[in-house]
Amino acid sequence: MNDYASPQPAGQSGKDLRISLENQPITIVGAPFPLAAREIERQGFSAVYLSGAALSAGLLGIPDVGLIPFEELERQTFQLTQNVCIPVIVDADTGYGDAVAIEKNICRLEAAGAAAIQIEDQVLERRCGHLNGKHVIPTSEMTEKIYAACEGRQSDDTVIIARTDVRGVTSMKDCLSRIEAYHNAGADWIFPEALQSQEEFSEAGLLLKKLRSTGLANMTEFGRGPLLSRETLGTLGFAAVLYPVTLLRLAMKAIEVGLEVLGDEGSQETFLDLMQTREELYELLDYDPSQGNNDNS
Repeated sequence: MNDYASPQPAGQSGKDLRISLENQPITIVGAPFPLAAREIERQGFSAVYLSGAALSAGLLGIPDVGLIPFEELERQTFQLTQNVCIPVIVDADTGYGDAVAIEKNICRLEAAGAAAIQIEDQVLERRCGHLNGKHVIPTSEMTEKIYAACEGRQSDDTVIIARTDVRGVTSMKDCLSRIEAYHNAGADWIFPEALQSQEEFSEAGLLLKKLRSTGLANMTEFGRGPLLSRETLGTLGFAAVLYPVTLLRLAMKAIEVGLEVLGDEGSQETFLDLMQTREELYELLDYDPSQGNNDNS
């Protein structure tokens, strides 16, 4: 039995995510921890993303090379889905195994509340999508994984996202070929990773429009491609725009600067105006300190 069963019926959050696409393109923001997910929801964004890169670095302090155990991914999925009502999209890397394993894993993540589950076509010894040295599995093997993912979900409303990393390995031609193959295999959304120019986003978007498939564009910072606006990506044919590690990068830079000032000045007074106040934190937590214990630690 799954220890992280969501109280929502299977597929309900996936249905909500599909409905959100009526207002394209939607913005999907990565949450490095549940409190950030609450703020994403409070600010009115359409969905929360559980990024493998942010999870690896933020939770365990390790690089994004496929070291997060599946049980930890499942646990963090449940933590996010219990903290927000908006859909949570889960980065499941290569799916944690072969087609048989993927069918089971999709079911478990869906039970934990995932609205959408993303799998990619890298080999099991994966790397960050914007680094050199990646390797991809054959198209036929990935299409088997997509079939298995679709079979594993308990509701047709749960969204299966297929990511291809082939552009950073071979060519844009191969990328376009895989987009079509993954769409034909049943993937609901297609995620072409590490495109290198606006022209390449345009090529991919034209094909996605032709296929009537939902395209996901990754606007991760300091990567291989340009940072295009949501509006531009919408005109190019992408229905969703992803910012997977933006909040983690912002938070870590603020921590770095804050520690430098604290070390130099011996006080935090000069940057109090940059902090979330106690009242703002309590409001985000839906906590009334007048009711029950008030912990000042």
